[in-house]
Amino acid sequence: MAGGPTTPALVNAAAVAGAMGILAAGYKTAAEMQAEIAAVRSATSAAFGVNVFVPGEAAPDPEALAAYVGLLEEEAAVLGVTLGAPRWDDDDYGAKLDVLLAAPPPLVSFTFGCPPSDVVRTLQAAGSLVAVTVTTPAEAVLAQRLDVDCLCVQGIEAGAHRGTFINDDRPAQDHPLSALLADVRRSCDLPLVAAGGIADREGVAAVLAAGATQVQLGTAFLRCTESGAHPLYKAALADPRFTSSAVTRAFSGRRARSLVNGFMRAHEDVPPAYPEINHVTRPLRAAAAAAGDPDRMSLYAGEGFRRAEERSAGEIIERLTAGLERSTS
Repeated sequence: MAGGPTTPALVNAAAVAGAMGILAAGYKTAAEMQAEIAAVRSATSAAFGVNVFVPGEAAPDPEALAAYVGLLEEEAAVLGVTLGAPRWDDDDYGAKLDVLLAAPPPLVSFTFGCPPSDVVRTLQAAGSLVAVTVTTPAEAVLAQRLDVDCLCVQGIEAGAHRGTFINDDRPAQDHPLSALLADVRRSCDLPLVAAGGIADREGVAAVLAAGATQVQLGTAFLRCTESGAHPLYKAALADPRFTSSAVTRAFSGRRARSLVNGFMRAHEDVPPAYPEINHVTRPLRAAAAAAGDPDRMSLYAGEGFRRAEERSAGEIIERLTAGLERSTS
């Protein structure tokens, strides 16, 4: 969970409870990622992972991007802030790989695409397992060809960014988790980690019965004691006025599932431009949080958001795995 919710404390709490936590390197510098890795290693010797965003291409339509930025000026004026610059960057990708290779964590996972084959081999030779997030059977086939160790199969129910390899609106790219698991199992023989809308023990048991080897949850931990999510964000997950989640590009320029709020309703036709739009809206989102305005915040959450609980991570893991083999947590 990039952007703050996943903390070293949450990863360590997961380890104590017998699960594997994954640090979110997205939106952080390599130095910030390295510091979080050090914090985890100072507290536990248990296995953990690090998730890295694979950089994509610059916005394909600069004019559409400029038009959307112009629309956001009114939003920024309401909050008294200046929008960020619509710039492309690679999220410090190369420097992060250098850090991970210098002191390899047990698992490195990639989202938004596949790393080059030599990166996969080098990480594996250094001692890390390599995972890739896939959202379609075709993406799963591409990832398997790289000889990665496992696939994170992300259904459309998942909160936050879709892990798609290409940031576009092609048809038939949104697959429910149950159907996607079945399709990927038919085409790939790698271990599968199921992700998307899972928020209770029954959901965990269902995907394991459907062929997943492990289960990955994010939204279920957003309100936990160790989560770094903003208090307004945590409160919105239980607020009755937020009744549903939907996929939007409004906040970042990449498709992501969020609680439906005023900002999403006002900005439905948004061009594919990531990370440019993410940089543009960052000051606006921060100002909204400071002003107590959840209608202009990115409230990323999966379909199971209403079942997120205010408990410790250990308690949540215990409830999710009650009666199941601990290795499936």
